[in-house]
Amino acid sequence: TRPPKKRGLRRWFGRREDEAAAGDEPPSGPAGPEPEPAPEPEPEPGVFPPRAGPEPAAAAYELGAAPEAGGDPEPGTGEDRPGLLGRLFGRKPGGEDGADRAEEGPAVEPSGEEREPELPPEAPLPAAPAGTGAEPAAPGDEALLEPGGEGEAGEAPEPPGEQTGADGRGLLSRLRRGLSRTRQGFAQKVDRVLFGKKEIDADTLDELEEALVTADLGVNTAVRLVDDIRERVSRKELASPEALRAHLKAAILEILSTDAPEPRLPAEGPRVVMVVGVNGVGKTTTIGKLAALHAREGRKVVLAAGDTFRAAAIEQLQVWGERTGAHVVRHQHGSDPAAVAFDAVQAARARAADVVIVDTAGRLHTKKNLMEELKKVHRVIGKALPGAPHQVLLVLDATTGQNAVSQARLFHEAVGVDAIALTKLDGTAKGGVIVAVAQEVGAPIRYIGIGEQVDDLRPFDPRAFVDALF
Repeated sequence: TRPPKKRGLRRWFGRREDEAAAGDEPPSGPAGPEPEPAPEPEPEPGVFPPRAGPEPAAAAYELGAAPEAGGDPEPGTGEDRPGLLGRLFGRKPGGEDGADRAEEGPAVEPSGEEREPELPPEAPLPAAPAGTGAEPAAPGDEALLEPGGEGEAGEAPEPPGEQTGADGRGLLSRLRRGLSRTRQGFAQKVDRVLFGKKEIDADTLDELEEALVTADLGVNTAVRLVDDIRERVSRKELASPEALRAHLKAAILEILSTDAPEPRLPAEGPRVVMVVGVNGVGKTTTIGKLAALHAREGRKVVLAAGDTFRAAAIEQLQVWGERTGAHVVRHQHGSDPAAVAFDAVQAARARAADVVIVDTAGRLHTKKNLMEELKKVHRVIGKALPGAPHQVLLVLDATTGQNAVSQARLFHEAVGVDAIALTKLDGTAKGGVIVAVAQEVGAPIRYIGIGEQVDDLRPFDPRAFVDALF
């Protein structure tokens, strides 16, 4: 009987089993002796035997890229389709790892016509001078080394005709940089009020007055400026926001350009400058920078360490004296400041000095006994040199805002302030207080501090200040 017919998968797997069974049957016939294996050749000393591995065809088959013998492979098969191992290990089709290169012959050198032309060698760069340690400049960098170009990367050249300081930066640019926060707190508030306005009405003037008050110009100064503008608007003299802004700039310049008498000069002997102010406004630092300013102008300076109360104040002034080349007169800590001022004036007369700058201890302007002590120092200086002090310099901190106005008023009543130095303008948005101080006190602004460097204390120029502010 015939076996039942297999269908489907049973038929397929049954055929595979029959073929496997037929292949396992031993061949018929007598079995002869097995041939002896050929002896392996011994490797030569120093030469390693070739590494055993799969044949090129087998390796290519494993990679799924077995090429057909002869002819180019068809698209989508063989070399164009990487196998599983090729995708796992990043091998490219064609066996670039050397699997199918075993049967390739030596590489054929391209002919002279197909060979790419060789480029001539580049000329060597000029060597740097010995001892400089600098690298040679690359081609095309000559423009950066020309005089008149940009000095440092990222810094634009100064406008033509602008004065430059000792460090090469323009004075106006440094002033604008130092007043950047004040400009944001004052000029930009005014611009926001006037922006988009086609005419000037009552609401615009009210907003302008509020902007001036919040910019630390003070209530009295703001009311005075706005009242003047309101009157001019009523007379049709100011019809546009641009004209109003120009008038405001001119009015502030007029306030800052206070006609003040020139500092008194002694008939004989040195000129004595007494520096006063509250605690922490930067009196000692201002004295050091002022001494450097006089030294650059060729004057001989003597410093009096009259702040005998604050810790390390004498040592701080001593360091400034070493930096500027000024002679420092000092006593022990806690000694009488009036005695220090007297000895400093006598030492300056003996040394034929040009300027004496007297430091005083910081004191609150509301403390009556401390203000009386300051008056005593003022009288003793006058006994040491008739007519001295020739200038009383009040140092104000711009970060205190409207409190600086009351300080200036009370110090002026006590010792008669002749000049004002406004410091720390670079670190505050309350720089508009300089207008209020000039308006309320009447003392001229002599110096402004716009940085921490020695030359960042500079004589006050009202026009340059207003230009940098607007």
